[in-house]
Amino acid sequence: MATHVTSWWSWPALARTLFSHLRLAVRLIREPAVPRHIKSVPFLALVYLLSPIDILPDVLPALGQLDDLGLIVLALELFLRWAPPDAVAFHRQAIAARARYSPMIPRGQVVDAEWRRE
Repeated sequence: MATHVTSWWSWPALARTLFSHLRLAVRLIREPAVPRHIKSVPFLALVYLLSPIDILPDVLPALGQLDDLGLIVLALELFLRWAPPDAVAFHRQAIAARARYSPMIPRGQVVDAEWRRE
């Protein structure tokens, strides 16, 4: 009896997931609450993709492109996993609500001020 793996490996679902992760990553790269060393992960993957040095050369018919794609997906997943969970949740909700980009409101920071009218 053959089993069918269709939901996770189907191309439309995979493409939708990749597109939603990319949208979230773009918002998180702009977010000030995400540390710079975490923001460097997607940029390092992009540098690898554009560099002439490859683990598997692109001359090999399909393997050369698949290792590049695999590295991009891995870097994207690591970036989303290492980003602060509250920032990820905030931007996921903003994407679901179709809101424009706005940075997260910092929590725990209070500005003590006094207003006087003279």
